[in-house]
Amino acid sequence: MTTLVTGANGLVGSRLVARLAAAGERVIAVGRGPRRFSEAAEYVDQDFLSQKLGETIAGLRPSAVLHAAAMTDVDACEADPVGAWLLNAHLVESAALACREIGARLVALGTDYVFDGEQGPYSEEDLPNPRGVYARSKRAGEEAALLLARDVALCRVAVVYSGRKGSKRTFAISAAENLAAGKQVKAFSDQIVSPTLADNAAEMVLGVHRSGEQGIFHCAGGSIVSRVEFCRALARKLGADEDLVSPVRTSEVKLPAPRPLRCALKTDKVKRLLGESVPLALDAQLDRFLAERRA
Repeated sequence: MTTLVTGANGLVGSRLVARLAAAGERVIAVGRGPRRFSEAAEYVDQDFLSQKLGETIAGLRPSAVLHAAAMTDVDACEADPVGAWLLNAHLVESAALACREIGARLVALGTDYVFDGEQGPYSEEDLPNPRGVYARSKRAGEEAALLLARDVALCRVAVVYSGRKGSKRTFAISAAENLAAGKQVKAFSDQIVSPTLADNAAEMVLGVHRSGEQGIFHCAGGSIVSRVEFCRALARKLGADEDLVSPVRTSEVKLPAPRPLRCALKTDKVKRLLGESVPLALDAQLDRFLAERRA
């Protein structure tokens, strides 16, 4: 049994590779540029914009594809709709068609941003209403996965962060560094989210994959908080002054791409499948996040 992971250098993709390798499974990691993980796995360097992922999948013939590759910078997507479409929609289409052809299972990663943020938190049954290029291209990718692959699960994640060395810089890392240095951290008070530690997201995605279940699953963290509440909880963990966290409203900041405000995800479905404690609550997430930073 061989599992192919795309986006293997990314926050969730790298943890999928690590967990598969730790379980002794054969994993083929596909990413762009030099490998940025240490686990023993076959690695394929692929430029997803110029090389055909479908041909790679067809040639390697894995039993499953965990598709984590995406263009996730929402403001960059707004500036480059063609690139966003190619990476977030067309790439999923290519993976889904290749999986259909060779009879492989597809597990694709989605995002909380497919919802407009007007009435969250959202369950898997709620209808998406994406706003902005990133959200619309990701929603198109969801449809491609669900319509084209025969054996498919879609796992939506949200506000992913990691403390592991070499991982992509995120809001959580910047906040931790500033708080530890006694510097002010500005955080949105009106954006309510489901922060998700990357390794916990990978744990849930693999759990869904191994279950054989099909359909949509929200593989997000188990706590629903504002970004201000997230930063204040982080400050408490660091022994920093919570007053360093300065609340701002999204309307006060001129951002190129729209941000859904109440876009938290309900995780009841994945809890029923994998266990109540699997989507980590914020307190446990932050403990693991800081342990990753110390490692």
